Amino acid sequence: MKLLLLALFVLFVTTLSNAQSDSKRSKIENAIRDVINRQVDDWNKGDIEGFMEGYWKSPDLRFVSGNTVSKGWQAAYDRYKKGYDTREKMGTLSFSELEITVLNKKSAFVTGRFTLVRKKDTPTGLFTLVFRKLDGGWKVVHDHTST
Repeated sequence: MKLLLLALFVLFVTTLSNAQSDSKRSKIENAIRDVINRQVDDWNKGDIEGFMEGYWKSPDLRFVSGNTVSKGWQAAYDRYKKGYDTREKMGTLSFSELEITVLNKKSAFVTGRFTLVRKKDTPTGLFTLVFRKLDGGWKVVHDHTST
């Protein structure tokens, strides 16, 4: 009887622990999804400054795209401002196929597909974003995008 009670107790504690872990994971996923959704909204309003709020404002922010690796929030901001200097060039951004993988309570990565609908073309590609929970909330610290 004692063995049965012990087994039931262990099962209960394990189930409770897993439920708490799932709840924490879900909260992290939702917080990251909120950052991504805000970025899409800001981009589609033509607000590059707002879009960039989702990124770590640090010289250690890293972008990888094509054959280029660049570092720094300011460099990324300047590149976006130069490359997307009109609403026509910015088009309408959407993300799909999002998969959020929580690594621990302070880090996660996201994979997905971006699509940019513009009058003359519709570029699309895949991305991986590494998120870290910093003082300012969840921020992208590494962005690898391919077209």
